[in-house]
Amino acid sequence: MRFILFVALAGALIARAETPNANSPTDADNPVAQVRNNKSWEYGPFVNGGQGLGNRDNFYFFRAGFQLSKIISRPLHPWPFPGQFEFGGNIMPLWQAYTPSPHAGTIPCVVDGQTQQCDVEFGGGTFRGVSITPVVFRWNFLTKSKHFQPWFQAAGGLIYTTHKFPPNFFSYPALGIDGTTSVWNFSPQGGFGVHYFTRAGRSWDLGVNAVHISSASLGDRNPGVNASVEVQLGYTFWR
Repeated sequence: MRFILFVALAGALIARAETPNANSPTDADNPVAQVRNNKSWEYGPFVNGGQGLGNRDNFYFFRAGFQLSKIISRPLHPWPFPGQFEFGGNIMPLWQAYTPSPHAGTIPCVVDGQTQQCDVEFGGGTFRGVSITPVVFRWNFLTKSKHFQPWFQAAGGLIYTTHKFPPNFFSYPALGIDGTTSVWNFSPQGGFGVHYFTRAGRSWDLGVNAVHISSASLGDRNPGVNASVEVQLGYTFWR
């Protein structure tokens, strides 16, 4: 909730509180107003990179994909954040996570009824996969600017990796130790950003997202990635 409130406040400061007049005489040379009035589709490629936080601060991420969405409401005026709803999704055929190399470590385990420290081997390295985010709810703030369209969003996605992610210790059935995670993970996320229109129907896009990764216990263990902060750069076509 604190993050969402921060995102809303940041967007509002960029957008200004005043609501523009729809279909004003100046809209003909205002790319932002044209998109708003036409409830346009947007589509285009993007790249995404970031770093994990907390106990995952040695995890790094890189992704590339394509986004498609559409503005689905007329301008709404809830105080103090007037704007429009947009709904969409994206697909990332390139999804990579860079983690520490495989290494030795210890974990608590039970042997002959006694708890002790067992030596285990942890996995690691580069993980590759694909991701789809079928649900992206975005709020586009109303603004008088002809170039800047700020927004914030909440989204949910699914990740498939060719090896079980995140890396954990290997299984040792003889000791009753199972370090299995999962090749499937979910990625709830939220963030904010801005479109910068260079001309009608074209914009550069910059966003910042906080992403959580969890298998929802599809594997025997769910160490997950509590949070990563990722920066996204894209180019959008509007129709």
